[in-house]
Amino acid sequence: MVGNRSTPADVDSTRDAYDGIAEIYTEFVENHLAGQPHDRAMLAVFAELLQANGSGAVADIGCGPGRLTAHLHTLGVPAFGIDLSPEMIGIARHRYPELSFREGTMEQLALADASLRGLVAWYSIIHLPPERVRDVLAEFNRVLAVQGHALLAFFATDTPDAVEAFDHKVTRAYRWAPERLAALLRDAGFTVHTRMVREPDPGERFPQGYLLAVKVH
Repeated sequence: MVGNRSTPADVDSTRDAYDGIAEIYTEFVENHLAGQPHDRAMLAVFAELLQANGSGAVADIGCGPGRLTAHLHTLGVPAFGIDLSPEMIGIARHRYPELSFREGTMEQLALADASLRGLVAWYSIIHLPPERVRDVLAEFNRVLAVQGHALLAFFATDTPDAVEAFDHKVTRAYRWAPERLAALLRDAGFTVHTRMVREPDPGERFPQGYLLAVKVH
């Protein structure tokens, strides 16, 4: 297990920001998956790969109000949720009382080494300062078993090898060149075997990126 470390100030800011909009955010994402075939397709591929790879727990890291955790259960994936915001966790527990949700930070996951078969970080790394993403991917590697899968979704940029800050409506955020994030995954002990970028839908400002990777060591 990872030992205790001091919490960076931006983590507190992100927690407070999402606590403050938890109800509004929950309404905003209600039924969002129904209109996103690419999202559903990536989650379905993730679920199928997990089911072909034996049993074990799956974490939805940055689960918010629990909508993806619940969707994964409909796909046969025994997922549980982790989120920084206690308000989000409270909503998730109320909406999905049959599922498990807990407070936590992706930088210090309270999980044993190699204890997960899979994890999802669905727009969960976007608020992390880029210099700390490498350590978070190493933490993801730590908690995944060998041949476990990680699915990341994020705001993408077309600028090669770039990380670009932008004015996210909640708090400061970053979008990534897919190849740069894929390179960090490889450095962390993963093989990236699926990479997808879709153009923004009406009402979206940026391309949307998806990386699906497997832990090899």
